[in-house]
Amino acid sequence: MKKIFIAIFSFSLIISALNAQTPAEAKDTFKYPESSALPKPYHPEEDAQKKLNELIKQAGTSHKNIFIQCGGNWCSWCLRFNYFVHNQVELKSILDKNYLYYHLNYSPENKNEAIFSKYVAKNSKYGYPFFIILSDKGKLLSVQESGVLEAGKGYNPDKVKEFLLKWIPANHSK
Repeated sequence: MKKIFIAIFSFSLIISALNAQTPAEAKDTFKYPESSALPKPYHPEEDAQKKLNELIKQAGTSHKNIFIQCGGNWCSWCLRFNYFVHNQVELKSILDKNYLYYHLNYSPENKNEAIFSKYVAKNSKYGYPFFIILSDKGKLLSVQESGVLEAGKGYNPDKVKEFLLKWIPANHSK
Protein backbone atom coordinates (compact mmCIF):
# COMPACT_ATOMS: atom_id res chain seq x y z
CA MET A 1 0.00 0.00 0.00
CA LYS A 2 2.87 2.35 0.85
CA LYS A 3 4.41 1.77 -2.59
CA ILE A 4 1.10 2.62 -4.29
CA PHE A 5 0.80 5.83 -2.27
CA ILE A 6 4.38 6.83 -3.15
CA ALA A 7 3.76 6.03 -6.82
CA ILE A 8 0.54 8.12 -6.89
CA PHE A 9 2.21 10.98 -5.01
CA SER A 10 5.22 10.91 -7.37
CA PHE A 11 2.95 10.80 -10.41
CA SER A 12 0.97 13.82 -9.14
CA LEU A 13 4.21 15.77 -8.61
CA ILE A 14 5.32 15.01 -12.16
CA ILE A 15 1.94 16.11 -13.56
CA SER A 16 2.08 19.31 -11.48
CA ALA A 17 5.56 20.07 -12.76
CA LEU A 18 4.50 19.53 -16.36
CA ASN A 19 1.53 21.86 -15.91
CA ALA A 20 3.56 24.56 -14.12
CA GLN A 21 3.72 27.89 -15.89
CA THR A 22 6.95 29.38 -17.13
CA PRO A 23 7.77 32.86 -15.74
CA ALA A 24 6.60 34.52 -19.00
CA GLU A 25 3.33 32.60 -18.96
CA ALA A 26 2.80 33.42 -15.30
CA LYS A 27 2.62 37.10 -16.27
CA ASP A 28 -0.16 36.35 -18.78
CA THR A 29 -2.98 36.43 -16.24
CA PHE A 30 -4.71 39.54 -17.54
CA LYS A 31 -8.17 38.79 -18.91
CA TYR A 32 -9.25 40.40 -22.18
CA PRO A 33 -12.81 40.64 -23.44
CA GLU A 34 -13.62 39.09 -26.81
CA SER A 35 -12.12 41.10 -29.69
CA SER A 36 -15.55 42.28 -30.79
CA ALA A 37 -16.09 43.85 -27.33
CA LEU A 38 -12.77 45.72 -27.22
CA PRO A 39 -12.82 49.51 -27.81
CA LYS A 40 -11.99 50.59 -31.38
CA PRO A 41 -9.55 53.49 -30.89
CA TYR A 42 -8.42 54.01 -34.51
CA HIS A 43 -10.09 56.59 -36.74
CA PRO A 44 -9.41 56.00 -40.46
CA GLU A 45 -11.28 59.20 -41.38
CA GLU A 46 -9.01 61.40 -39.23
CA ASP A 47 -6.39 63.71 -40.70
CA ALA A 48 -3.49 62.10 -38.85
CA GLN A 49 -0.90 64.74 -39.83
CA LYS A 50 -3.12 67.52 -38.50
CA LYS A 51 -3.67 65.55 -35.27
CA LEU A 52 0.07 64.90 -34.85
CA ASN A 53 0.83 68.59 -35.39
CA GLU A 54 -1.64 69.40 -32.59
CA LEU A 55 -0.07 66.77 -30.33
CA ILE A 56 3.45 68.07 -30.96
CA LYS A 57 2.30 71.58 -30.01
CA GLN A 58 0.55 70.22 -26.90
CA ALA A 59 3.60 68.10 -26.01
CA GLY A 60 5.79 71.21 -26.12
CA THR A 61 3.71 72.93 -23.47
CA SER A 62 3.00 69.85 -21.33
CA HIS A 63 6.56 68.49 -21.64
CA LYS A 64 5.25 65.01 -22.38
CA ASN A 65 6.48 62.68 -25.08
CA ILE A 66 4.13 61.30 -27.72
CA PHE A 67 3.33 57.60 -27.73
CA ILE A 68 2.00 56.56 -31.14
CA GLN A 69 0.41 53.15 -31.40
CA CYS A 70 0.36 52.12 -35.07
CA GLY A 71 -2.27 49.70 -36.28
CA GLY A 72 -5.98 49.49 -36.92
CA ASN A 73 -9.31 48.37 -35.57
CA TRP A 74 -8.90 45.21 -37.69
CA CYS A 75 -5.89 44.12 -35.55
CA SER A 76 -6.75 42.09 -32.44
CA TRP A 77 -3.27 42.62 -30.94
CA CYS A 78 -3.67 46.40 -31.43
CA LEU A 79 -7.00 46.37 -29.62
CA ARG A 80 -5.58 44.18 -26.87
CA PHE A 81 -2.62 46.47 -26.25
CA ASN A 82 -4.87 49.52 -26.01
CA TYR A 83 -7.18 47.72 -23.59
CA PHE A 84 -4.25 46.36 -21.58
CA VAL A 85 -2.50 49.69 -20.94
CA HIS A 86 -5.76 51.43 -20.11
CA ASN A 87 -6.81 48.71 -17.64
CA GLN A 88 -3.55 48.22 -15.77
CA VAL A 89 -3.49 50.97 -13.13
CA GLU A 90 0.29 51.37 -13.02
CA LEU A 91 0.72 51.41 -16.81
CA LYS A 92 -2.14 53.86 -17.31
CA SER A 93 -0.62 56.14 -14.68
CA ILE A 94 2.78 56.09 -16.44
CA LEU A 95 1.13 56.84 -19.78
CA ASP A 96 -1.10 59.63 -18.45
CA LYS A 97 1.75 61.32 -16.57
CA ASN A 98 4.39 61.13 -19.30
CA TYR A 99 2.82 60.71 -22.72
CA LEU A 100 0.23 61.95 -25.13
CA TYR A 101 -1.19 58.72 -26.57
CA TYR A 102 -2.27 58.55 -30.20
CA HIS A 103 -3.54 55.71 -32.42
CA LEU A 104 -2.12 56.09 -35.93
CA ASN A 105 -4.40 54.23 -38.30
CA TYR A 106 -3.22 51.85 -40.99
CA SER A 107 -6.05 50.32 -43.00
CA PRO A 108 -7.26 50.07 -46.61
CA GLU A 109 -9.34 53.22 -46.04
CA ASN A 110 -6.34 55.25 -44.90
CA LYS A 111 -2.79 53.95 -44.88
CA ASN A 112 -1.27 57.25 -43.69
CA GLU A 113 1.73 56.50 -45.89
CA ALA A 114 3.26 59.97 -45.61
CA ILE A 115 3.43 59.78 -41.83
CA PHE A 116 4.72 56.22 -41.77
CA SER A 117 7.43 57.06 -44.29
CA LYS A 118 8.45 60.03 -42.14
CA TYR A 119 9.14 57.92 -39.03
CA VAL A 120 9.76 54.37 -40.24
CA ALA A 121 12.65 53.28 -42.48
CA LYS A 122 11.49 52.27 -45.96
CA ASN A 123 12.52 48.61 -45.78
CA SER A 124 11.42 48.07 -42.18
CA LYS A 125 8.99 45.24 -41.56
CA TYR A 126 6.97 45.69 -38.41
CA GLY A 127 3.97 43.67 -37.39
CA TYR A 128 1.07 45.51 -35.84
CA PRO A 129 0.88 47.09 -33.45
CA PHE A 130 4.18 48.83 -33.33
CA PHE A 131 5.03 52.01 -31.51
CA ILE A 132 6.62 55.32 -32.43
CA ILE A 133 7.89 57.50 -29.59
CA LEU A 134 8.37 61.21 -30.27
CA SER A 135 9.93 63.76 -27.93
CA ASP A 136 7.98 66.78 -26.71
CA LYS A 137 9.49 68.62 -29.69
CA GLY A 138 8.37 66.01 -32.22
CA LYS A 139 11.80 64.37 -32.64
CA LEU A 140 11.80 60.62 -33.29
CA LEU A 141 13.12 58.77 -30.23
CA SER A 142 12.21 55.16 -30.93
CA VAL A 143 10.31 52.72 -33.14
CA GLN A 144 9.45 49.53 -31.27
CA GLU A 145 7.74 46.36 -32.43
CA SER A 146 5.32 44.92 -29.90
CA GLY A 147 6.23 41.23 -30.06
CA VAL A 148 8.95 41.61 -27.43
CA LEU A 149 6.32 42.94 -25.01
CA GLU A 150 4.02 39.94 -25.37
CA ALA A 151 3.39 37.04 -23.01
CA GLY A 152 1.19 34.15 -24.09
CA LYS A 153 -1.96 35.59 -25.64
CA GLY A 154 -1.43 39.05 -24.20
CA TYR A 155 1.18 41.47 -22.93
CA ASN A 156 3.69 41.24 -20.10
CA PRO A 157 3.13 44.14 -17.66
CA ASP A 158 6.79 44.26 -16.58
CA LYS A 159 8.07 44.46 -20.16
CA VAL A 160 5.53 47.14 -21.10
CA LYS A 161 6.38 49.13 -17.97
CA GLU A 162 10.11 48.91 -18.73
CA PHE A 163 9.50 50.14 -22.29
CA LEU A 164 7.32 53.04 -21.13
CA LEU A 165 9.79 54.10 -18.44
CA LYS A 166 12.68 54.00 -20.89
CA TRP A 167 11.16 56.81 -22.97
CA ILE A 168 9.67 59.15 -20.39
CA PRO A 169 10.81 62.75 -20.77
CA ALA A 170 14.11 63.52 -19.03
CA ASN A 171 12.49 66.16 -16.81
CA HIS A 172 9.93 63.65 -15.44
CA SER A 173 10.65 61.30 -12.55
CA LYS A 174 10.16 57.56 -12.90
